[in-house]
Amino acid sequence: MNHGFVKVAAAVPSVKVADPQYNVQQIESLVIQAEGKGIEIICLPELSLTAYSCGDLFGQQLLLDEAEMALINLMNTTRSLNIISIVGLPVPYRGCLLNCAAVVQRGKILGLVPKTFLPNYREFYEKRWFQSGADVPEGTVLICGQQVTVSTNMLFSTPSCTFGVEICEDLWAPVPPSSKLTLQGADIIFNLSADNDLVGKYTYLQNLLAQQSARCICGYVYSSCGFGESTQDVVFSGKGLIYENGVLLAEAKRHQFEAQMLETEIDVERLRGQRRLNTTFAACAAQVRRPANIVETERVPARPFSLTRVIDAHPFVPTGARLDERCQEIFDIQTEGLAKRIKHTNAETVVVGISGGLDSTLALLVCVGAFDRLGTNRRGIVGITMPGFGTTDRTYTNAVNLMKLLGITIREISIKEACIQHFNDIGHDLEKRDVTYENSQARERTQILMDAANQMNGFVVGTGDLSELALGWATYNGDHMSMYGVNASVPKTLVKHLVAWVAEHTKDESTSQTLLDIVDTPISPELIPADEQGNITQKTEDLVGPYELHDFFLYYVLRWGFRPAKIYLLARQAFGQAYDDATIRKWLKTFCRRFFAQQFKRSCLPDGPKVGSCSLSPRGDWRMPSDASSDAWLKECDELG
Repeated sequence: MNHGFVKVAAAVPSVKVADPQYNVQQIESLVIQAEGKGIEIICLPELSLTAYSCGDLFGQQLLLDEAEMALINLMNTTRSLNIISIVGLPVPYRGCLLNCAAVVQRGKILGLVPKTFLPNYREFYEKRWFQSGADVPEGTVLICGQQVTVSTNMLFSTPSCTFGVEICEDLWAPVPPSSKLTLQGADIIFNLSADNDLVGKYTYLQNLLAQQSARCICGYVYSSCGFGESTQDVVFSGKGLIYENGVLLAEAKRHQFEAQMLETEIDVERLRGQRRLNTTFAACAAQVRRPANIVETERVPARPFSLTRVIDAHPFVPTGARLDERCQEIFDIQTEGLAKRIKHTNAETVVVGISGGLDSTLALLVCVGAFDRLGTNRRGIVGITMPGFGTTDRTYTNAVNLMKLLGITIREISIKEACIQHFNDIGHDLEKRDVTYENSQARERTQILMDAANQMNGFVVGTGDLSELALGWATYNGDHMSMYGVNASVPKTLVKHLVAWVAEHTKDESTSQTLLDIVDTPISPELIPADEQGNITQKTEDLVGPYELHDFFLYYVLRWGFRPAKIYLLARQAFGQAYDDATIRKWLKTFCRRFFAQQFKRSCLPDGPKVGSCSLSPRGDWRMPSDASSDAWLKECDELG
């Protein structure tokens, strides 16, 4: 089972100008290598059988005949191979010459796709030799003893995907052929190119490919010619790039003297799912008037599948400079959202419960950011610390110190006596530390916050994060409830980085040290008493599993709608030796079970700003019945091996 992945390759052979027999040998070697690696489709550069830089030699019959003979050789070589090969060559057609891509499989030419847009640059004047495919009628041509369809509007259907082809300059057009091909069902576009090098041009090309693959919600495989092409006036560096919906999956090294092959897997299932959700894509598809020619490829036996592409273990957390930019952007969204709510309600204060943990710390920092942007005195932020049965000295000290350092109003209200009174009222044994024992504390804290906010003409700022909402790790109408939840769409793995980011950028060393100690504190609701040494005994990740795993599961469930078997495959690839298979399976099942069972808490969430592509707001992002069955998901989890 390939889980929707299609193995593809972009290959750059070394060539000799006007020597098709040499060139086809190099191509055959790459095709055979790719077949051995389980590649389904391989793309070679533009005019790769002759080399691109033949100039007026394209007018020589001998070169055209040699190119056809080279294609026959490739057909013979691939007769027993399952791989689909896409190569470039000049093709005489109805009194003109076309720059074509030939799609070859198992000794058969499935179709010829001519180039639509011909460059008219100083160094390239293809109109001197070739005719645009748009200027000739569709039809068939006798080549290599076969009658083959010639069309610029052709799709190739395989058991695993549908793909289309365009050639070099086609991509640079205002409306590339790939736009129309994807609207008609192409999941992947292959581009055979001959792109010379100029200063700054490569970056422009990368941006172009990223944009086109994102706009078309497709995979894009780009192969451009390299060593061996004429360097009389320009240099070709051998570019190979593979994108998926705007994301670079693989990139070849340029300026190599040897042939190279770039390979990865494109997730077609993911692309199709995204298209189904994108109503703009469907609306554009409805405007396509001329249907494409559909070519069925050979049905070949399924082969064992192994995933080679890199899977990010922390999809919510970028690396390097992008992390700094992401944190800044998220923090700005959170603070602006809260500032608008303060202005709209004319609130004199905001009230936030401060536990000394990550989530309440981030919420407090957002409050400070909003007040600073509004030019309001920070004393209007009321931080209330509410020690309970499980509060440790470390978290209490950090909570108090942080509030002092940030210059907000501090209140301390213990919940112990109130909870004991409540236990007496309902007849609950104080030594019975069950769900009633824990939830009573959370609800008592929420009551205090709500009533204190009423006292001070303010509102309660929620602290719960996206990961807790996904798992339902919150007390219904306890910490689950607030009047504005600033962390509601921030996953736990990112909360930690946001707090650390503020620590790194604050000018006060004491504040920085306190924040970093909070980052290092084990995640806990602190509802169970500490041990004899005063250490936290109730560690959340021991109970529900590692948050980095749950955030990974959440991303692929919420963002892409993947089934458990596929998420398991991706998690094994992403986390490597960090977790064994049994551990991943265990927590994946826990995630699926809790995600379904806890929907009722998400159905009545307070308002809060959306900061990324994933959110569980019941008002738009996630509308799921609270009584939906999880049987199919849990069954698949049980069947994972």
